[in-house]
Amino acid sequence: MRSLWSDSDAEATVARYYGASIGRDLALRVYTSRLLGGDPRLVLHGGGNVSVKTVLPDLMGDPVEVLCVKGSGWDMGDIEPAGLPAVRLAPLRRLRWRDALSDEDMVRLQRANLIDPGAPTPSVETLLHAFLPHKFVDHTHATAVLSLADQPDAAERVADLYGKRVGIVPYIMPGFLLAKKAAEIYEADPAVEGLVLLKHGVFSFGDSAREAYERMIAIVSAAEERLSRGRRRVFAAAKLPAEVAGAAEVAPVLRGVSALADPAAPGLYKRFVLDFRGGPEVRNFVDGADLQRYGLAGVATPDHTIRTKNFPLIVPAPEPGRLDAFAATARVAVERFIAEYHAYFARHNAGSADPTLASPANPHPFPPPLAGEGDPGARPNNPPPQAGEGRVGVGAGGAGRGKRELDPAPRVILVPGLGLFGLGRSARDAAVAADLAESWVATVTGAEAIGTFESLSPAELFEMEYWSLEQAKLGSAAEKPLAGQVALITGGAGTIGLATARALKNAGAEIALIDRDGAGVEGAAAKLGGLGLAADVTDTAALRAAFDRVAVRFGGLDIVVSNAGAAWQGRIGEIDDKTLRDSFELNFFAHQSVARNAVRIMLAQGTGGCLLFNVSKQALNPGVDFGPYGVPKAATLALMRQYALDYGAIGIRANAVNADRIRGGLLTPEMIAARARARGVGETEYMGGNLLRREVTAGDVAQAFVELALARTTTGGIATVDGGNIAAAPR
Repeated sequence: MRSLWSDSDAEATVARYYGASIGRDLALRVYTSRLLGGDPRLVLHGGGNVSVKTVLPDLMGDPVEVLCVKGSGWDMGDIEPAGLPAVRLAPLRRLRWRDALSDEDMVRLQRANLIDPGAPTPSVETLLHAFLPHKFVDHTHATAVLSLADQPDAAERVADLYGKRVGIVPYIMPGFLLAKKAAEIYEADPAVEGLVLLKHGVFSFGDSAREAYERMIAIVSAAEERLSRGRRRVFAAAKLPAEVAGAAEVAPVLRGVSALADPAAPGLYKRFVLDFRGGPEVRNFVDGADLQRYGLAGVATPDHTIRTKNFPLIVPAPEPGRLDAFAATARVAVERFIAEYHAYFARHNAGSADPTLASPANPHPFPPPLAGEGDPGARPNNPPPQAGEGRVGVGAGGAGRGKRELDPAPRVILVPGLGLFGLGRSARDAAVAADLAESWVATVTGAEAIGTFESLSPAELFEMEYWSLEQAKLGSAAEKPLAGQVALITGGAGTIGLATARALKNAGAEIALIDRDGAGVEGAAAKLGGLGLAADVTDTAALRAAFDRVAVRFGGLDIVVSNAGAAWQGRIGEIDDKTLRDSFELNFFAHQSVARNAVRIMLAQGTGGCLLFNVSKQALNPGVDFGPYGVPKAATLALMRQYALDYGAIGIRANAVNADRIRGGLLTPEMIAARARARGVGETEYMGGNLLRREVTAGDVAQAFVELALARTTTGGIATVDGGNIAAAPR
């Protein structure tokens, strides 16, 4: 690791903020925070924290000595001065001599001493920064340092590498007591350049931003160099099948068995989005013969537990052609994971001192599934507790300490022969879990290269996982109705497709768009934070490949809006065969290909799904000279009903939207003029030719698709969005 400090860049940052009344100290604090936060080997997803001691005016304009420290909700990689709230330093320093301070009082005192009462809540490690005398203090969860600090003999290893260069702080949960201990360690030898917090991370400090930053780089570089002298072949390879199924096949299976059924609403599931990682380092890790040992040894740093849980789920290698057997085994593994999580929560929430929890024979509370154990046909719907476990239901209040149990589903799944999957209620959360899992893989790999990886005890992990100050990082905003679901829209770059994608995204779904217009669909998807795929829906091979990419990107699929189409005109008895066949290829057979691919993935998931077809009122109320378009649309309406019949029993719903006269897309200005002439009316009268005398918009159609996606007891139905046209009403 090398220093990225640049005098010119540092001065440019100072100049950038000078006009905004931001002092030089704070500007340089922003600069080096971003240097640290931009390197995933040091900081990931809101982890770590930084501070600077300086003088700023209070609300009355009086100068006050303050600690500007990273605030809750800010990421070091893109932090702004507003993300470093200023806290009066003198009251914080006085706390150094207290014997005890509750977490709640600590937070209140920190907030009470903010210069700006509306500023973000300061970091939970604010007091540690305050108790150290240095002007600049940096804290990271550097992967290489954790590989040293996560060892049974970590203190000796750290001392051997750094000598008196760093102080060594034993593991204490973040907060007041850790801050006091860190200050004591520093005060015992004020010449140290940093502190290594065992099983937690590393601090560096200095009188300048550059000194603190470059001390951090030097400390981490020394750890990296030490790891480079470790074992080259870290993990002995396991005996795996000669061929392993791909992520596109495996992801929907894992997504399905990980979904949590709602016991109060049959057919509803709490679904998770998946994020796949299968690089060489991950493969070396998951393909190891001793994976059950090191893979279930615990997290690299307790800060990760709220995103990844304390342990991953490990499933067998999936063999091609045997995915049904893989699904059954994976289902049993999830059931066991859930049951063990309930037991883990009940034991620690009640304050039980079960000696088996921390014994060498049982170092983790989530043992691997036993061969043949469990009912392969059961769903992982929060299985009943084992005798004596005292399980508390998901979200229910517990006994003892009265904590509220989190959902028990895994957040990381390891698949030998393939890689790992991060799980989350959104694509972002899944990516965070996957990023942290990759960082954990690197930490464990480094630790095993020089010794043996060791995490915290289950009791310590529970304390961190259910710490109120850590849980606050997850936020408490109500979830949107389609959270955890994945929606794919064909014709996604068009007027109706794009409006539908926006509406589904606003309802909480992750979005994938397919369109022939490659540049258009990629640009549209980028604006929505989704996946854009260029494909012709009439090309069956390209379409299947696109669906597979969606499965790899998000883990599966829940909602499909089959929207792509084009309008051919002409008198039905006079058009040539090619015109009619071309229209059928796009306006009927492509819908069948889309639905067939969707069902393929939904069947693998086993959690139902929703097929939505853009049919058009032409299916029920054909227009003059519009037969080449209307006839295949009528066939598509019948296709929708057939899917409703054939797949309703397994929870896959099929519905259609019959829209009329939507400006844009198919209905170009030229077509509007042509259709108005065919009906013998003006263009304005044509567009508003309905009972409401109101032009219908793409947004109206999009809202109908969203409502059908949410209508869990509606299938085989048609939503008419045409402003009122009795002739087009279903009979």
